[in-house]
Formats: sequence, C-alpha cells, structure tokens
Amino acid sequence: MNEQQYQECINACMECANTCDYCASSCLNEANVSDLRNCIRLDLECAAICRTAAEVMSLNGKFSEQLCAVCAEVCNACAEECQRHAEMGMEHCRECAEMCRKCATVCEEMAHHTVK
Repeated sequence: MNEQQYQECINACMECANTCDYCASSCLNEANVSDLRNCIRLDLECAAICRTAAEVMSLNGKFSEQLCAVCAEVCNACAEECQRHAEMGMEHCRECAEMCRKCATVCEEMAHHTVK
C-alpha cells in the first residue's frame, strides 16, 4: 500500500468516528433514548474501531488490513442500525448510516488491497 491509499482510508475512518460520536450524542438527546441503546452502543463501538484502524494505518502497521476488515464489518452493522432510526426521521442517524457505508467501502477495499 502506498501512503496515499492509507491516507484515504485513514481520513474515512476519522470522519466516520466523528460522525458516530455526533450520532451517539444526538441519540442521547432524543425523547425515546431507551429505544436507542443499541444505536448508541454501536455508534461508540464503531467510533472506537475506526480510530484504532486509523491509528494502526498511520503507523503502517502489520495488521492494518485485518483491522480494516473488522472496521468494515462494524461500520456495516452500525449503518444498518442507524438506517432503522433514519427511517423514523432522525437526521443524525441518516448521516451516520451514510458515512458508515462510505467508510465500510473504503475499508473493504483496503482490506482486499484494491484501493484505487
């Protein structure tokens, strides 16, 4: 992998982590916060995994590709959960689902060495 390819994935992971943090925080302000526990949990887990993957990639780490594969899996799970709430009108969940899907795609490409 070259530095530019890593940088694209690092940027996607950091943007996704920030979006997930925002979504979790916004979910805590919703009236039905108890219905959003799984969403909040996945947001926080996704943000942590994205940051970890970005950090390891920035080190040109030996396990970058494996972490990207895990990151893609967590991002896809988070996107599915957020999409459920987006369909009920929660804009922060719609934005999060969209960003998680984008990050998952970039991470899957990185994990399979097919980054453009």
